[in-house]
Parts: sequence; C-alpha cells; structure tokens
Amino acid sequence: MLLWRRLLPGLVLLVLAPLIFSLAALQDRGAAAAPRAAVHVFLVRHAEKERDGTRDPGLTDAGRKRAEELARVLGSAGVTQLYASEFRRTRDTLAPLAAATELEVETIPALNGDRLTGALRELEGGSVAVVAGHSNTVPGLVRSLGGDPGLDELPEDAYDRMFLVTLPPGGKPKALELRYGAE
Repeated sequence: MLLWRRLLPGLVLLVLAPLIFSLAALQDRGAAAAPRAAVHVFLVRHAEKERDGTRDPGLTDAGRKRAEELARVLGSAGVTQLYASEFRRTRDTLAPLAAATELEVETIPALNGDRLTGALRELEGGSVAVVAGHSNTVPGLVRSLGGDPGLDELPEDAYDRMFLVTLPPGGKPKALELRYGAE
C-alpha cells in the first residue's frame, strides 16, 4: 500500500502531462492563427453644399439626399468611427449615418490632416471608419494612408466619390475609388 501511495502522484502526472501540453499547444496555435484584422477607412467629400456665400454653408436638398444614400450604403458595413471637419457640410453629410449607427461624429479640423491620419492609423484592428472631408483634403488623406487617389483635388462638381483604403496589419495599404448616389 505504501508503494502505491508513492507511485500514484507520478502516474497521474504521467497520464495528464501529455493532455496538458496538448491543450497548451492548441491554445498557442489558436493565438498565433488569429492575426490582427485590417482597418477599413471610407473617405468621402461632403455632399452638395448651398451656394449662399457664407463660409459654412449647409447642404442642398440634393446634398441631404446624398447623405441619406451614404447612410444606406454604409449603414450595414460595421462602421465603428465617424470623422468630419469642423464645417457644417461635413457633419451634415455624416448625420444620417451617425443616426443609423448610433455613433458620435468626431470633429478634427480640416487643416489638421496629420492628426486625422494618426487617429486612423491608431484604430484597433477590425475598425471601419468613415471620414467626410473636402475636395482639397480627401485626396491628401487617401495619399497619407498609403493609397493613390490619382489627383490632388477633386473636381468642384464631384460629390459622388468614395475612396476605400484598407490598412492591413504589416502589409501594403490598398485603395479603391468608388461612386455612390446619383450624379
């Protein structure tokens, strides 16, 4: 009986050790197999603006319809972040999407593109951000994220452009130019 008591802990360890090591190896493989997800950034120019001569005009009827279309197109895309400049037309462009997703629009001044680029690059893997900018800021933002918009400024009458920049972890960013809404 005394021999059995002395051998029992060793036998239990001998039987359970392979199981414990197998579970630990599976857990390590699972962690290694789950890479950080990419970040997706949609960039749009604000929708059609009023031509009322003010520095901060709102949207026209067509602009409000385009903002609604943006919410329809991206409403089920898993959007996690919304960014706009300080101007009313960019915030109004994102307002229907903000309502649909129950997200707040973060305001970053139009002239602070570096701050916005930094915020986008710091997003957690799997994030989906939408940025409403201007004809003279959207191409630069696409470029600063590693894409090539093919131009320095959007044409004054181009409100239908949408750029999708995918930031894969450790990989080369990819950019697509898309269109949305009726032109």
